[in-house]
Amino acid sequence: MPEQSPTGPLTDTDRLLDAAEVLFYENGYQSVGMDALREASGLPLKRIYSLFKGKDSIAVAMLDRRDDRWHASLADHVDHESEPEDRVMAIFDWLGAWLAGDGHRGCAWINAFGELGGTSPGVLEAVRHHKTRLRAYVESVVAEAPGSQQVADAVFLLIEGCMVSAGISGDPAGATTQAKRAALILLRNNHRSDAPQAGPR
Repeated sequence: MPEQSPTGPLTDTDRLLDAAEVLFYENGYQSVGMDALREASGLPLKRIYSLFKGKDSIAVAMLDRRDDRWHASLADHVDHESEPEDRVMAIFDWLGAWLAGDGHRGCAWINAFGELGGTSPGVLEAVRHHKTRLRAYVESVVAEAPGSQQVADAVFLLIEGCMVSAGISGDPAGATTQAKRAALILLRNNHRSDAPQAGPR
């Protein structure tokens, strides 16, 4: 039987981006050449260049595709919760599972920015798109809690810091637990500050 993607048989673009995602994520962008992409995808170089102009455009397409999958998985997890506060906490639960996954090597977009952000406008735009999209999603979930814009900004920074800290410390559970606890404190302090104050007796 032919290999299948979620929507049908794998296309040449699927094969190439699948190969690129594995190679770039495991080895970095600078060290992976077109020959490695050719070998891993099973596609001739002529076919690869008919699909994309070069390695940077392959990296951008791979990051954009990963972005869609990443956000869909996060939203699906959060949508299992109905209580607004629990939905915010679910972001950190999902993050902890993602950070602890087999073969995890940090945030693909932070990695790409570190290697190529200064030299590839396309990669820089893909990274900014991912982070802007995540910030907007966090703002929408926090607003339901309800939390202020300041709380949403802080929760977003907790998420970003959690990714970096987990990678450096090698302790994703510890990083996400601390970030989740801090987010909960922010939300509950926000609720207290918004509560009506008793007038003079």
